[in-house]
Amino acid sequence: MNILLALLIGVLFGAAIYMILRRSIIKLIIGLMLLSYAANLLIFAVAGVQRAKVPLIPEGASEVAQSVADPLPQALVLTAIVIGFGVMAFTIVLIQQLYQQSGIEDSDELKTTDH
Repeated sequence: MNILLALLIGVLFGAAIYMILRRSIIKLIIGLMLLSYAANLLIFAVAGVQRAKVPLIPEGASEVAQSVADPLPQALVLTAIVIGFGVMAFTIVLIQQLYQQSGIEDSDELKTTDH
């Protein structure tokens, strides 16, 4: 399971870098999305993927008796998803404005954005 997850993360990072380095601005957006997904999976993989109970201490006890899931990676990934969505929305709006002003979708043909 861990090897499969590591391979998936590696493929996602590789595909993201490949798409970011392409000439098309649309492929840049797809690459940024793949990079976000790969980073979220990496956080989960580093924290250790396991199914466990909720980390609640029963009334009258001083500690948890069984193994529990770590809530920190889940909170980090949830925060990363929200931040990634905001960055992606900003990037899409920025690229839309760039295309409306210049009419160019290829990043190599783009000389300047001043009009």
